[in-house]
Amino acid sequence: MLLLAASLFSCKQEEKKESLYTTPAADEGAEAAGISQDPSVSLGREIFNGKGNCFSCHKPEQKVIGPSIKQIAKIYKDKNGDMVQFLKGKGEPIVDPSQYEVMKTNFYITRNFSEEELKALEDYMYSHLDKR
Repeated sequence: MLLLAASLFSCKQEEKKESLYTTPAADEGAEAAGISQDPSVSLGREIFNGKGNCFSCHKPEQKVIGPSIKQIAKIYKDKNGDMVQFLKGKGEPIVDPSQYEVMKTNFYITRNFSEEELKALEDYMYSHLDKR
């Protein structure tokens, strides 16, 4: 009986480790809001709201400290910019150059992301564009 209880407890612990930054309810809310459930977009959302700490300066539709996610995605799309290179600290600021010094302080975080994580962040940002 004790063994069964211990194994159930360890399974519960494994379930909790699956995602550090989102919950099923958060994903359902994203789906209801029309945000893609593509695995790359989901990973990008986790990074944006978690270890990337992007959410503290960027919101989906309004400028807070930094420009909105929609504004960033639209400008990068319109100018055929390379968001991944920018997040590596290797690209020119094209959205709001006056805020570059503020963003530059975050490159110590984004430079440590893998290519997959950077691409996922980019996919997440682009997922906020109107699909019309």
